Amino acid sequence: MSLDVIVVGCGGHGREVLGIARAVNAGAHGGPVWRIRGFVDDRPSEVNLKRVQRLEVPYLGSTARLAEQPAGTHLALGIGDPTARRAVDRRLAAYGLPAAALVHPDATVGPDAVHGEGLIAFPGARVTTNVTLGRHVHLNQNSTVAHDCAVGDHVSVNPLGVVSGDCTLGDGVLIGAGAVVLQKLRIGAGAIVGAGACVVRDVPVGAIVKGVPAR
Repeated sequence: MSLDVIVVGCGGHGREVLGIARAVNAGAHGGPVWRIRGFVDDRPSEVNLKRVQRLEVPYLGSTARLAEQPAGTHLALGIGDPTARRAVDRRLAAYGLPAAALVHPDATVGPDAVHGEGLIAFPGARVTTNVTLGRHVHLNQNSTVAHDCAVGDHVSVNPLGVVSGDCTLGDGVLIGAGAVVLQKLRIGAGAIVGAGACVVRDVPVGAIVKGVPAR
């Protein structure tokens, strides 16, 4: 039986999330997993509304429309920025709707990995063994989270980002595109690792680091 899902956010990230839901349906045996109801967005641009229209999925209106949805309707947060995603997650909690976990057929999540609600694993994402992932973690295209890592809530690992084994990422961390975090390091909550950086030492809470080695 298919489950209803609504994507929150009409921007590029949200439309990519829609693509993952469609890919899950295309690869499913026995019928679609997700019945895609449409998008909600409080401030969609005219450009993004036209792009959504081309995808032949309806724009349902603002997030206030979620109050009208049946209790079993799932939400997929199509919001790339961890801080914004956390804020939206907290605000939408009032509606009591569950979060969808979407793992693209070309992504792999280890059988002993544990994740919270709302995991989004994009094509080519790799999660290996003994990994824990918090709520609404987004693992973008061709990113890697290696063995024995602990990843907090609302973390984003951007395309080609690599988190080596036995690392700890606090809530709301952003790992930039092509960045590498070496093994056994701790990245403090809310920290940002710039694109292409190589992290060789622990990163404090809320810090922004970039470069090779990252400073």
